[in-house]
Amino acid sequence: MNKTIRRAAVFTLLLVLSLLVRATWVQFYDGQALADDKDNRRNAIALYANPLGNIIVGGEAITGSAQTTGSDLKYKRTYKDGSLYAAVTGYSSQVYGATLLEGVYQKLLDGSDISLKNPLDTLTGKRADPGDVVTTIDPAVQKAGYAALGNNKGAAVAIDPKTGKILAVVSTPSYDPSTISAGNSAVWTKLTKDPDKPLVNRALRQPLPPGSTFKLVVAAAALEDGLYPNVDKHTDSPDPYTLPGTTTPLTNENRSAPCKDASIRVALQYSCNNVFGKMAVDLGQDKVRAMAEKFGFNDTKQDVPVRAFASVYPTGMDKSSTALTGIGQYDVTATPLQMAMVSAAIANDGKLVSPHMVSQTSDSGGDVLKNYDDSAGTKEIVSSGTAEQLRSAMQTVVEKGTGTNALIPGATVGGKTGTAQHGEKNSKTPYAWFTSFAKSDATGKEVAVAVMVEQSDAARSEVSGNGLAAPVAKAMMRAALKN
Repeated sequence: MNKTIRRAAVFTLLLVLSLLVRATWVQFYDGQALADDKDNRRNAIALYANPLGNIIVGGEAITGSAQTTGSDLKYKRTYKDGSLYAAVTGYSSQVYGATLLEGVYQKLLDGSDISLKNPLDTLTGKRADPGDVVTTIDPAVQKAGYAALGNNKGAAVAIDPKTGKILAVVSTPSYDPSTISAGNSAVWTKLTKDPDKPLVNRALRQPLPPGSTFKLVVAAAALEDGLYPNVDKHTDSPDPYTLPGTTTPLTNENRSAPCKDASIRVALQYSCNNVFGKMAVDLGQDKVRAMAEKFGFNDTKQDVPVRAFASVYPTGMDKSSTALTGIGQYDVTATPLQMAMVSAAIANDGKLVSPHMVSQTSDSGGDVLKNYDDSAGTKEIVSSGTAEQLRSAMQTVVEKGTGTNALIPGATVGGKTGTAQHGEKNSKTPYAWFTSFAKSDATGKEVAVAVMVEQSDAARSEVSGNGLAAPVAKAMMRAALKN
């Protein structure tokens, strides 16, 4: 063989080897990444080749699958009462992906989850029959909240304090997931450009200033720290209270309220800013933050099992800013889920059971794969004595304070109102809040509810936690106690 032929042969062999190496690399290293790529059409074809498993509420499926025509995607997702449950289910779309429970349990619902496969399926790679997701949602409580919020922009969450089961997750305005399941671009564009942001889950994923509802956290810190021995001890609280280092007075909405040196009970009853602003400063931001974090603030991994956005208690403040955090302002933010957790812990003798909105997952035969009710953890937030003191003070708020619109005959109800300022120099309409608990006098059944009304048709002067949010909470609590 002459020199030229030998060189050509070696070069050709190197080319073949390089092709083999590249093919091996693609098959064994890049293959999975390519298979998982969101733009890989084969994934969507496989996902919608068969009916999906279902999301269950109150023993009935609120999802389904319908055959399509003229598409390589054989099935599309359907929803029963889609707008009512959108904040729970999210959507599963052929084009726009999956969110909330549809996204968290996508593999279970399409049959690709490894827990669904038997040994033969594992060997053959066969897709198993899809499983189902059984929620903790109570349809009566969900419907009550959705109807009560009506055309208002807002959200509400209801929790069973004893079990941690989330009974309702409501966000308005809502949308019907069925309208985008097949990838309708016109509907999608309208939803994404809507200034009211119907795709945003306000209950779990929109932390806003909680206003005076946060005073419960400050009160809990003061009682646990021993700053005050009980809710009826007079505090050292001038009215008005001047923010430290400034000449700015921290005044009260009700200028005639008996807020000077008011006890915690009276201060909650009349929502005295001077008391809780000074209390936060007396405690110091570190102690207030520690209590807030015990309740769940600053938790970036709050899964229910949908990942909730973190509610925030800030750091690095001066004393004047710390005072403002004492009334739920400055950079304090909270979701309705977080404020429902505060009331749930207080209602449950100071213990918080991990909130969750999925009771169990099951295979196609109904066999339970995982029971979330059994695995819900419990942690002590405050002592039973502190919780009892706070419950008593919250009852005063509802019986003869700022939360009378939440009164329910035949039930013990406690609550705290909040009207949170926002916008430069409080230029925008305040947020109306109410967080509460109720216990049936006849059955002992309990529920905790938090409501946030972001925007309504009410005049600015009429925006209040009692006027807008408390009636929503009342409707949800009544529905929960009746069942």
